[in-house]
Amino acid sequence: MSAQLDYLSIAEIFRRFHAADPEPKGELEHVNAYTLLVAVALSAQATDVGVNKATRALFQIADTPEKMLELGEEGLIQHIRTIGLFRNKARNVIKLSRILVDQYGGVVPSSRAALQSLPGVGRKTANVVLNMWWRLPAQAVDTHIFRVGNRTGICPGRDVVAVERAIEDHIPAEYQLHAHHWLILHGRYICKARKPACSSCMIRDICHFEEKTL
Repeated sequence: MSAQLDYLSIAEIFRRFHAADPEPKGELEHVNAYTLLVAVALSAQATDVGVNKATRALFQIADTPEKMLELGEEGLIQHIRTIGLFRNKARNVIKLSRILVDQYGGVVPSSRAALQSLPGVGRKTANVVLNMWWRLPAQAVDTHIFRVGNRTGICPGRDVVAVERAIEDHIPAEYQLHAHHWLILHGRYICKARKPACSSCMIRDICHFEEKTL
C-alpha cells in the first residue's frame, strides 16, 4: 500500500482525468433506474461485457419490476444463464422486484439504506445506482479502484470502506461525482492488475507505484 499522495498531486491527477474525459460513463447498459439496479446486481463476479450481452434482450421485455415479476424466475434464468451465479442472482432480482412493487410503488429508492435492504444489493451496488442515476457523489469501490487507489497513493486503504473514505476525504469536491468512474476506467485499461501499461499512463510522473513498467 503506497503512502497517501498530497492534495495538490491528487488535484492534478483528476485535472488530467477530467481534461481527457470530462464526462466518463459506466459501461453497463440500462434504460432506467430499475434496469441499472438489475444490471449492477448481475455484474457481481462478472464482466460488464458479459452482463450487457445477457441483458440486451432481457430489458426489451422486462424493464420494470412489474414486468420482471411477470417474466418470473425461470424466464429470467433463460436470459442470464451465461452469467456466473445466475440462479442465485435470478432469485434475488425477483425478490427485489417484489419488494420494489410492494413497498416502493415500483420506484427505485434514492436512499443507500433502502437500496442496501434489497436482496443481492450491497454497498457497492447501492453506490453505483446513487452515482449513475441520482448523480450523487457516492463512491462504488470495486477491485479496480482498490488496486489503483493503493498502488498510486490516490486513496490507499486496507479495505473497500477505507478506500471509499479516502476518496471522500482527499479528492477535491469538484471531481467527486465522476471520481469512481475515472478510477475504474484507469484500472480497467491502464493500471491493470498483471500488466499495468505505465508507459501509456497520464499520471506516471505523480503515481507512487514503485514497480512501474517500461
